[in-house]
Amino acid sequence: MTYVSRAGKIERLADEEVMHLVQEGDPRAFELLFERHGGAAFSLAYRMVGDRASAQDVSQEAFLSIWRSKMRYQADRGSVRTWVLGIVHHRAIDALRRSMLHDRRRGSAEGMEERFEAAERTDVEVARREEARTVRAAIGTLPADQSRVVELAYFGGFSHSKIAEMLDTPIGTVKGRMRLGLEKLRRELAEEPV
Repeated sequence: MTYVSRAGKIERLADEEVMHLVQEGDPRAFELLFERHGGAAFSLAYRMVGDRASAQDVSQEAFLSIWRSKMRYQADRGSVRTWVLGIVHHRAIDALRRSMLHDRRRGSAEGMEERFEAAERTDVEVARREEARTVRAAIGTLPADQSRVVELAYFGGFSHSKIAEMLDTPIGTVKGRMRLGLEKLRRELAEEPV
């Protein structure tokens, strides 16, 4: 089979079949994987980190990781999209942790930021970032199945039915996890000092 005829057929393959070709090191299959899931990956990263440049970095790191660890995908554990978004989710959390560590280090540099006021660091922006950190920390306290559903809904913008499809889970289970997760978040955030 020539490359041209193979390239014409590759678009018709299911994600799992494309992933099999990626595992064999096929760059066209990897490109197709990115075409199919790159938008959702960026969207999730953007909703989690809140910054376009950081979201692009997170997405790029995730896909580089996918290319390097292509043998780790297991079809019996979920869809390709779920696997990809799981990697993006973990990379975004890592980016947020690095950012928080960087902010702490920067804040301890004897108040340097107070001496040099930046236009983008208004009171509103500082409050928004602190609120985002608080919410992310609260989500981090949830059990993994609940945090994944909440993140896919609120950071990924996916509906209950789409989440159920992505996680290969009954919609009632998704709704139950969402309800429990949101109740725990309400309690956690209500306990936060004002």
